[in-house]
Amino acid sequence: MLASPEQQQALLDLFKQGSRLEYRKGELIIREGDTPGGVFYIESGLVKAYDITRYGEENLLIIRKPEEIFPIIWAITESKWHVMYESLSPTVVYRLSRKKYVEAIMTRNELLAPLLDITLQMYRIQSQRILNLEYRTARERLVSFLFIMSERFGKQTKNGTVIEAPLRQQDIASSINTSRETASRELSALEKKNILSVEKMLITIVDETKLRRIIE
Repeated sequence: MLASPEQQQALLDLFKQGSRLEYRKGELIIREGDTPGGVFYIESGLVKAYDITRYGEENLLIIRKPEEIFPIIWAITESKWHVMYESLSPTVVYRLSRKKYVEAIMTRNELLAPLLDITLQMYRIQSQRILNLEYRTARERLVSFLFIMSERFGKQTKNGTVIEAPLRQQDIASSINTSRETASRELSALEKKNILSVEKMLITIVDETKLRRIIE
């Protein structure tokens, strides 16, 4: 990370000049086709970005977590993108007008490091997603995806590493380019081998060594 704690605080203080908003789990923050009401900074909670495929299925793009902002591309270019943002848990955000956001990053150098950190993280996640598709089998792609999510949202517990981001089977399927039925079947197979456990859309990696052997 490039940003110091002071620079990260400066970014938060900027967004605190805007509106503080609270969203319930499952509430849409930005609807498809809407012009965003501003740029959002996540104080707490999780926000899912997704679009709808030509087949009417949700396609997970990214899950945003605290200290991240969205929508990053629109904030700079104002280009329209048919992406929806939905809270995955009770979520608190600060919303700043695009005008104030652009003015601040053009004049305040201390904001550049935390914004670069966020941008690089987004680039890294999307690059990992592309590389993940190089695996030939659905199981390999699933395992790779789980390690990516574990790195981003994992929490160590006595039972293993819990991925603290609720993942529906459709979210997983769209992320690894397979059907929901295949994703469900592969998750069940790994559960039966006591490598994973799944409860209420939260996945726990029980045996990381066996899981990693699948892609080595």
